[in-house]
Amino acid sequence: MTTTQDPAAGTAGRADPEPPPPGGVLWTIAGDVRALLMLPAAFTMQVAHPAIAAGVDQYSVFRTDPWGRGERSLRSVQLWVYGGQDAAEEGRRVRRLHKEIRGVDTRGRRYHSLDPACYAWVHATGFPVYLYAGRYLLRRFTPAQERRLYREWLQVGRILGLHDRDMPQTIEEYWTYWARMLAEEIEPTAVARELVATDVPLPRPTGGGPVVRLLLRLTWPALRVAFLRFRAFVTVGYMPPEARAAIGLEWSPAQERRLRRFSAAVRLLVPALPERLRYLPIARAARARWHAAAR
Repeated sequence: MTTTQDPAAGTAGRADPEPPPPGGVLWTIAGDVRALLMLPAAFTMQVAHPAIAAGVDQYSVFRTDPWGRGERSLRSVQLWVYGGQDAAEEGRRVRRLHKEIRGVDTRGRRYHSLDPACYAWVHATGFPVYLYAGRYLLRRFTPAQERRLYREWLQVGRILGLHDRDMPQTIEEYWTYWARMLAEEIEPTAVARELVATDVPLPRPTGGGPVVRLLLRLTWPALRVAFLRFRAFVTVGYMPPEARAAIGLEWSPAQERRLRRFSAAVRLLVPALPERLRYLPIARAARARWHAAAR
């Protein structure tokens, strides 16, 4: 990894890349509240890359401000998909944030966070998680839907400033890339192991009114343990098995049975919720604008 050029360099004067189309496969799933259960698996796969683990370990506030970091990351992902004209600007903002992140990775190699080899992997992890976790929480996609989802995920990559040459351009090329990354790059980094640990420090959330803050202060020791166990359960459970194996994560038949029962309950409950509870705020607003325009 020697290049440190911003993947979006040299695009001055070009039209902004288009976000995924309204009504597409990604529009259907990325803003659904069930996506909250999928994201931890993707993030853990990202930091199983030695260079990304080194950058997150040194520069991220995921230990000191996990709730704020999670909220900001979620907002960013939502804007890439539902942001319309704001999507490309959010992509530029993300690149600016990463411009100074550089160092030496866990294998002793120099890295820069905008190296295509690193930057593309961060983006690439979302697609297999949507497919795998979607089988539990949503439905099994048809081959045509999988291909459409991948095309839409490529559009998100362009919003992030990735060139087409940095990303596999077909789903067949993607799976070849995926197998190579798992075999050659992905490993059980310290950061990845920390994200599935159940005995690590975790600051309590600071939001909410006085009553909520008081309740959290009183109950946080017990809630922290429960939350860490649940996070580890959904992180490992909704991660594709071949990625689990590459990271060295164990998963038992009993855990699989629990995951299937939990997922079945979620799959029944969420579609029955009203729109304001089923979709995340940015997605809900975008869907409302789209439906209003259609009418």
